[in-house]
Amino acid sequence: MSRLPTFYVPHGGGPCFFMDWNPRDAWEPMARWLRGIEAGLSQPPKALLVISAHWEERVPTVLASAAPPLLFDYYGFPAHTYALTWPAPGEPALAAEVQALLSAAGIPNASDAKRGWDHGVFIPMKVAFPNAHVPTVQLSLQAGLDPAAHLAIGRALAPLRDEGVLILGSGMSFHNMRMFGSPEALPASQRFDAWITETIAEPHAIRDQQLRAWAQAPGGRVAHPREEHLLPLMVAAGAAGADAGRVVFRDTVLGAEVSAVQFG
Repeated sequence: MSRLPTFYVPHGGGPCFFMDWNPRDAWEPMARWLRGIEAGLSQPPKALLVISAHWEERVPTVLASAAPPLLFDYYGFPAHTYALTWPAPGEPALAAEVQALLSAAGIPNASDAKRGWDHGVFIPMKVAFPNAHVPTVQLSLQAGLDPAAHLAIGRALAPLRDEGVLILGSGMSFHNMRMFGSPEALPASQRFDAWITETIAEPHAIRDQQLRAWAQAPGGRVAHPREEHLLPLMVAAGAAGADAGRVVFRDTVLGAEVSAVQFG
């Protein structure tokens, strides 16, 4: 079995891929890229481990249910978007292994058997894996949003890549909601996107050092007034180990540049 890559994927805005938008094709390039993830892998994944920007807990917490419901944690969208389905199975054995790896690395952790998959999981995964055929586990961010802590979480989870588990950080490389659609969004997002592109290609020790200091990057705090949508990148980078990263998708959406990253 070959080692799978890790990804930092954009998950769009709410249920954007499953509703009308203006302009009509605003999210289609992103959806098209998401649909191609599985075909681009060297082997089908045995399971998915998704770290979503939309779940924060005191300690990293794994969703341990065998059949998680969907958590419709978006507001003000058309009624049909609250009837979406994505019945992929959970994987309690993988959830337990995630906890064991975190514990072995000295990282306190917890499990939750009741919470559902939030839209940072089921919206992009419904596009990327529409048949819902791959067992899936979600892992939370850690409150405090420390980039070093999330790099360490990723490092602890790296052995899963050799077991056929596809690790995906789900966020958005630009997430300034007040700036989307404004004339300032494109240059601001391009500055930060250029920094991401350069940083992820560095040797991993330099990469991690720069990721820890992301807030000092050009356009960093403009792109992320609050960093929860960036931190899934840290987990993906930590799990990448020495594997270099590269931007594998880039598009201008609602006036801002948004990217996806692959390591390995």
